[in-house]
Amino acid sequence: MLSSMVKEHQGRQQSRKEEQERRRKEAILASSNLTHALVDHLNVGVAQAYLNQKRLDSEASQLEQNATNFQRQTSQWLSLISSFTDSMKEVGHVQNWATTIESDMQTIATALEYAYKVEQQGSSGGGGGSAA
Repeated sequence: MLSSMVKEHQGRQQSRKEEQERRRKEAILASSNLTHALVDHLNVGVAQAYLNQKRLDSEASQLEQNATNFQRQTSQWLSLISSFTDSMKEVGHVQNWATTIESDMQTIATALEYAYKVEQQGSSGGGGGSAA
């Protein structure tokens, strides 16, 4: 009887050890699956963050390039405006010069008309004019 009790006890211990080993393997497998699921979930977030960062870097580079182009265009526009302003000043100077020349020419024309009239009056009224 004692030996059968010992055998029965050993059998139950063996069953419990096997059951415990099976549960230990299940727990290891479950924790491994949980770990993989968590890592996969985190990797999705990390991958999304990486893609967002990559897109932001690309857009920042594009923005910097656009800003450089805009700065270059602005410098060209400022140069053109400065040139236009200088040209307008020159036109103002030319207009002033032309007005002065026109005034001088009117003075000369008036003086010539006056001299011509005086000469005409002198030749028709005095009788002794020069015959041209």
